[in-house]
Amino acid sequence: MVEWLKNAVFYEIYPQSFADTNADGIGDMQGIIDHLDYIAELGCNAIWLNPCFESPFLDAGYDVSDYMKVAPRYGTNADLKRLFDEAHKRDMHVLLDLVPGHTSWDHEWFKESLKPEKNPYSGRYVWTDDAWTEFEGDENIRGFLRGMSQRNGCVAVNFYAHQPCLNYGCYKVENPSWQQPMDSEDALSTREAIKDVMRFWLKMGCDGFRVDMAGSLVKNDPDQEGTIALWRDFRDFLDKEFPEAAMISEWGQPDRSLRSGYHMDFMLHFGPSHYTELYHADNPYFSRKGTGNAKAFIDYYKKCYEPTNGKGMICMPSGNHDMERLTKWLDEEEVKLVFAFILSLPGAPFIYYGDELGMKYLADVVSVEGGYIRTGSRSPMQWDDGLNAGFSEAKVDELYIPIDPDENRPTAKKQMEDSNSIYHEVKKLISVRQSVKVLQSEAKIEFLYCEENAYPLAYRRYNDEESVLIVVNPSGKAADFAYDGKLGEVLYQNGGDIEQKDGKIMVPAATAVFVREVK
Repeated sequence: MVEWLKNAVFYEIYPQSFADTNADGIGDMQGIIDHLDYIAELGCNAIWLNPCFESPFLDAGYDVSDYMKVAPRYGTNADLKRLFDEAHKRDMHVLLDLVPGHTSWDHEWFKESLKPEKNPYSGRYVWTDDAWTEFEGDENIRGFLRGMSQRNGCVAVNFYAHQPCLNYGCYKVENPSWQQPMDSEDALSTREAIKDVMRFWLKMGCDGFRVDMAGSLVKNDPDQEGTIALWRDFRDFLDKEFPEAAMISEWGQPDRSLRSGYHMDFMLHFGPSHYTELYHADNPYFSRKGTGNAKAFIDYYKKCYEPTNGKGMICMPSGNHDMERLTKWLDEEEVKLVFAFILSLPGAPFIYYGDELGMKYLADVVSVEGGYIRTGSRSPMQWDDGLNAGFSEAKVDELYIPIDPDENRPTAKKQMEDSNSIYHEVKKLISVRQSVKVLQSEAKIEFLYCEENAYPLAYRRYNDEESVLIVVNPSGKAADFAYDGKLGEVLYQNGGDIEQKDGKIMVPAATAVFVREVK
């Protein structure tokens, strides 16, 4: 395990919307540098920076046109290097967002690939051998393009139409006239090109990568065994050349991604995790209504956790650029209990910018750069009561996404001045986590109580030296569970006092407690 991940608490930054220093309405590298002290004061010691490479921005930067150049709207490569350097001065680490599964159709690789004449990039993307041959039934291909050039063939796309799939080969070669095996010259060439991209940024000072759509690279790979083997090769490369580089996957299946050599994987809002049933749903577990259900999520979490055997981490985000914000479903007090949960689990927690303030999800904004429903979670950071909430000095109609129009919108300034705010609760929780080793990333977890449609949620974090009981009851009613241990010092409390009586622990409504267990 990379040493610095053991106590990492991440802050996710969507660079377009964080802080604008040149009044063009779009956030930039200098804006991030200017607010590193804010992030550090909150308690976060690591940053995940969403894509910042050159792009036509049809998908907010997830359509890369040059992997080795910072998009001019954010600054220059030198500015990004300065961000790395300034973060390191504060004992912070920075992960870049790597998009290895596809590029923009504006990328020079793709422009060369379009040519009918054979060249070194002809096989850089996934092409059929005839314009009338489609990809019906092929795994990990979401669509295709044809008729874009004189080249006779269809090219696969990974998500949007403007994102052609890079070629890492097929696990099962069923159409040998155009499908290539994973060890083909073209597939291996793509692999090495992405390693070169990683080398470039790691040598500049990047501390690792969050990898977009990590489980999608190898095609016709129904059980993802080819994709797992592919990432094991990347893991060997990193272990040899950059052993302190961290790798986090957008996979959502930790039982596969951690076997692939990733240090961490997210519990995602899509896939089999049941994540949305906790606090991204119409009937969330973390509501005082007390009608939610956490059991399906916890069962899946345990299924993923048990095979890791300490070799990887499962990470919980408060949200991200692809999810609606917590406040769409929960109020300020409910959000505090969510953070008590996230910040007491193993693995590195991730805080999406503005979630520590209770920023709102803006349901009525028009889609920007392929965001669609996600656009409402990408609005500008709300710093203070100044122009554009302190985000930018641009004209209001020039902002990347509109600011929350509510005059009572939460801001960093107001939250920092209010000792009962979400901000201060998050800061307190991070401080407790960092002061108690068994609350950090590597200590084990044992779930003590999580029943179908029931409250509270109780679990133990422990190692060979100590253990801490965590109890979270988001319900508006008191709850209890069987417990025969002995309790000691209370480390954290939000809500009422728990009571141990007759072999049970009684938990007041809307309460979270961390308490040492006495051996």
